[in-house]
This record gives sequence, structure tokens and C-alpha cells, in this order.
Amino acid sequence: MNHFTANSPHARDIASVLHPQTNARRHLEVGPTIMTGARGIFVEDDAGNSYLDAGAGLWCCSLGYNNERLAKVAYEAMRTLGYYQIFRHASHGPAIDLSEKLLSIAPVPMSKVLLQCSGSEANDSAVKLVWYHWRAQGKPEKRKIISRMGSYHGSTCVAISLTGNPSYHAGFGLPFEGFLYTDRPNHYRDALPGETEEQFSQRLADNLEALILREGPETIAALWADPVQGTAGALPPPRGYFEKIQAVLKKYDVLLVADEVICGFGRTGRMWGCETFNIQPDMITCAKALSAAMQPISAVLMNERIFESVMAQSDKNGAFIHGYTYAGHPVAASVALETLKIYEEMDLLGHVSSVEPVFRREIGALVDHPMVGNFNSIGLIGGIEIVRDKATKQDWPAGANLTGRLDAHARANGLILRITGNRVAFSPPLIITAEEIRELARRLRRTLDATHAELLAL
Repeated sequence: MNHFTANSPHARDIASVLHPQTNARRHLEVGPTIMTGARGIFVEDDAGNSYLDAGAGLWCCSLGYNNERLAKVAYEAMRTLGYYQIFRHASHGPAIDLSEKLLSIAPVPMSKVLLQCSGSEANDSAVKLVWYHWRAQGKPEKRKIISRMGSYHGSTCVAISLTGNPSYHAGFGLPFEGFLYTDRPNHYRDALPGETEEQFSQRLADNLEALILREGPETIAALWADPVQGTAGALPPPRGYFEKIQAVLKKYDVLLVADEVICGFGRTGRMWGCETFNIQPDMITCAKALSAAMQPISAVLMNERIFESVMAQSDKNGAFIHGYTYAGHPVAASVALETLKIYEEMDLLGHVSSVEPVFRREIGALVDHPMVGNFNSIGLIGGIEIVRDKATKQDWPAGANLTGRLDAHARANGLILRITGNRVAFSPPLIITAEEIRELARRLRRTLDATHAELLAL
């Protein structure tokens, strides 16, 4: 079936590992790319090939792929207190220090921090907290959750139900009942002829209000929104979008949960995407860059309104009956706290601001390419729309295998891309330099040229 030797890492992987987001049958034929090392924003495979990672892994390697300082912190934390839980009134210093730090840098006043292990867990837990809150308020019928088409909020059964993408539900019998979806905020693709961004945003807000009224405001619990839609292709919102959306939510007393799993900790040029777009959430979920991907950790930040409901429910039920074994793990919390210190010491936000114009100019220049219909970005996150015809915005047909061809040519050019549908998303490590951005753009142009030539030859 394949050419790998019996005891090679590739053959052993095929024999033993089920890979997420991978065609299981095809993997038996092509096998894995085995990564063996890293240097800053570059990773290396076992064949000696080096790749510039334009996606920071899964949006998360903010400080690149290796960091000696964080490794030492993890080692010392393991030697001091390798594990302890935070259930039933137990605690430890790293969990306390990290929670205090997160509250001190929150974009809006927050009351408490619930430490978890992944972005999926954080969003899953936040859904439970939404339901917990409305029951405490004597409104258990307020249970429906709205998110946006094109969004991604995690892989647990509840978090994937939040996700506005049918391909993530197929085969699992999901989403659960009570999860609703409103418009994706993609002005380039979905605006009416001549419709400005402000007008488009107002139409989407009107559509959200119509959805709430149709379902019954007394049944709507919360709206979930990532400041920049990651899996929609690193898609920033159109002008005026969050201002208009929040006015609707306030009108009908619908909670707002900001999913900052991708955007948090400098990605948009501010510490939080909420600051960049003036979002005033009731809860925030965060992960990924919280530990620069060096440890699995996440957090839910909740305001006083939500915490008061947690106290009321604790009185009623005897305790806040929720938790994960590794939540607030002392090693992960120690690494996360040190990561936040590094961001401050290196002036991460200043660095992102200094290279953002280069990123916008170099990647934006690709709009002259025949395959690129549009580019938009904020900070160090953005994406290009791939088209077959720029005038009509026509897509390449599914049979053209656009994603596979782009990915293959990118790898041949030493570039790792994140391709989502007809968009190529960029979220490079936040330590990327101006020259590395220019190199990214050079490799990307060669990739687009090769892919376009191959598609035209079909």
C-alpha cells in the first residue's frame, strides 16, 4: 500500500495513530510528515526539509517552536509540585498567580477565572456556565445558543455544536438541538451589490434580531463570537459589526461570550481582540497563546453577574459541580504565567504593531495575482480569498482539488499554509520579523504561481 520500511516512524505511525482532521483511509497510503526539530518560526522534518510555518501550528506557537526559558520553568515546576488539583477548596500558587494576572489584564472588568486544559474545554465549560446562570435567574427556558456561520469553537460535542460549519457535524449526528447560526461576517463574499461595510453590518445585525424574535427572546441564552473568525479563513469583521451586534444583544438581554482562543494575547495587535473591536463580553474564553502552545491550558473569565449565579447555584446544589482532572495544572499554569511575563518584557504588542504594516503590505500585494480576489487583516492575522475569476468571484470547482494542490506546492516551497475552503489564513508566530514576513510572501507567490499554472493545465 505504501513504500515505507516496516520499522520506520512512518510505518509505525500508520499502524498505530489515528490523526485528527485527516482522511483516515488516505493516511494509510501517504503516511505522515515526521517533524523532528524546530528553529524559531521554522520546523524541520526527518528528510531535512525546513518549513516556514505561516500558521503558528494551530494558531498557537506565538513564541515559535522552542523556548529554553519556558522549558526551564516547566522543569522547575515539575520538581517543586508536579501536580495537584484545585477541587474542593484546594489550590496552589501557580493557579492563584495566573488567575490574578488574567484578571488584571482583562479587557473589561471580570470577577473570576476558571482554569481548564484546552480551548474546547473552555468553550464547553462556558456553555454550561451560561445555562447555569439562566437557571439561577429563574429563566431555564433561556437555553438556545447562537453562533456565526463559518465559526469554529472546539471539538467537544457541545463546542462543535457551537461551530457554524456543517462539515464538522457530518457523521456525528450533531449539532445538538438548541444551537442556532446567524450570518458569517464576510463582506467580500456576502455583501449586496454596492453595500458598504457599515450597511452590511447593519443588515447582519437586523438578521440577528429577526432570528432572536423568530425563536423567542425568552429562549435565547447567549451569542458566541470570535473577534476574528479563524476557521472562516482569518476573517476580520466589517466596520461597525460588533457595535451593531451588541446593541441587539443588549436589547434582548442575551449574554455575549467572546471566544479569544485564537485572538487573545497579541494576535490582533492588542492584548485581546475585544480591545481591538470594542467588544464588551460577559465571559471570555482563551487558550493557545496563553502558554505559547508549550503547555495545554485554557481559561474562562467571567464577570460578576455570572459569578453571582455560580454562588447562587452552589448554595442550591451544594457545590459548583464541574471540573477536569488537569484544570489549573501547576506546571501548565507556571508556564502560562511565565509566557505572559515574556510578552511584557519583549513588548510583544509593540513588536506586532511594528511589523503589522509589513505584513499588510507584503501579503496584501498578492491581490495582483490572478488567483487572489481579496485580502484583509488586522495585527498578525488575516487571509486571502482564492478565486478562479476575479471579476465574478467564481470559485475553483471541487474536482480541481485546490486545497491539495496549494498545500503540495507550499510544502515544495518550504511553506506551511492553513487553507480553509477558498481562503488561505495567516497567523504566523508573533515573533516573526519583517524580513521573515517578506520571505513568507516570496514563498507564497511562488506557491500561487505554481498552483495556478497547474490548474490552467487541467
